[in-house]
Amino acid sequence: MAIDNIFNIAGSGMNAQMVRLNTTASNLANAGVVAGSEKDAFHAKRAVFETLVNANLQGYSKDFVGGVKVSQIVDDKMKAKQIHDPMNILADKDGFVYGSNVSEVTEMVEMMTAARSYENNVKVMTTAKQLMLRTLEISKV
Repeated sequence: MAIDNIFNIAGSGMNAQMVRLNTTASNLANAGVVAGSEKDAFHAKRAVFETLVNANLQGYSKDFVGGVKVSQIVDDKMKAKQIHDPMNILADKDGFVYGSNVSEVTEMVEMMTAARSYENNVKVMTTAKQLMLRTLEISKV
């Protein structure tokens, strides 16, 4: 495995985790949003990862080894919260508004997991860099 493949793989992981962090931040920002119908309510977004195990998937050279990418961002299928609030301007004929299906606890777990995965990829890149520098030092002697 070429050393640049290590950086490509870790970099792709960092990019994917950054998308995951951004979708989680968006979910948290929209946690308190209400709408007039369940269809219009905000639904949490989830990043779907796809492994890159083949050079044809991303147009790299034939010695490309792998990585990960975000293939799509999908809506969470959990139902929106139905809230009785007849004084709300968005309330339907029965006095209900529909809150987002965002669970703050779930989003915090997602955020911590994504941040740790990002950190692990940074450590991989740092270690690879240190190994390259040590290899260069050895070759000087």
